[in-house]
Amino acid sequence: MLLTTSILARNNVNLRGQGSETMIFAHGFGTDQTAWRNLVKVFEPNYRIVLFDLVGCGNSDLSAYSPRRYSSLHSYAEDLLDLCHELKLQDCIFVGHSVSGMVGVLAALSEPKRFRQLILLNPSPRYLNDQGYVGGFEQSDLDGVYQAMSSNYHAWASGFAQLMMGNLDKPELGIGFAKTLLAMRPDIALSIAKTIFQSDHRGDLSRLQVPTVILQSTHDPAVPAAVGEYMAEKIANSRLIPIKSEGHFPHLSTPEAVSRAIASCLSN
Repeated sequence: MLLTTSILARNNVNLRGQGSETMIFAHGFGTDQTAWRNLVKVFEPNYRIVLFDLVGCGNSDLSAYSPRRYSSLHSYAEDLLDLCHELKLQDCIFVGHSVSGMVGVLAALSEPKRFRQLILLNPSPRYLNDQGYVGGFEQSDLDGVYQAMSSNYHAWASGFAQLMMGNLDKPELGIGFAKTLLAMRPDIALSIAKTIFQSDHRGDLSRLQVPTVILQSTHDPAVPAAVGEYMAEKIANSRLIPIKSEGHFPHLSTPEAVSRAIASCLSN
């Protein structure tokens, strides 16, 4: 069902399923809500599913995008809470991939009663390495990414998609990710990338009270295993579940494993 009020049109919100409990699925950088298609099939028979596109991605309203507003992940968290207000959602299960994991954390810090549980798939509070912290990237690495995006976005997207997706034996996965990357406006993609990769929300983790599960791929080129361990240590009411999967998008490459892990969290 497509909804057309201004907030819901802004984020291209779609509702699926008929269950009494609500699950919100939030996608990561370079994808859109269709990235959840394999998991939606599993959970929509028993849950009400809320799908949406982050502003600047997918079929969101691009006129709502502003580099100034979205220079912080807090603005995406505000959008998520706007959506919850509009749909009158309380006590939801939030499933967020990558950057949307931290978007969910920030939203839950602001309005914890909206969320019964956070399930974070390959999240990261900081992508840059720091003293005593392994984030996965040096600033020079990220500067190279920004330069490549600026000079030839098409070439960058193809290479980045393959690197982040992995699973070279399933080339259709990398091709699919490249397609959603290339659907983004290059200037918006670059701006969002900088917002994500330069963010640091490590200090927010210890304040989170909503029960949290961290699902971490065993081989993720963007988020080292140490990041999942760090988050599980800093978030009081949390647990870490490793998923045997290659790449940053296990919900696309190994959806059965991710579905099983999520289902195990819901039954507890």
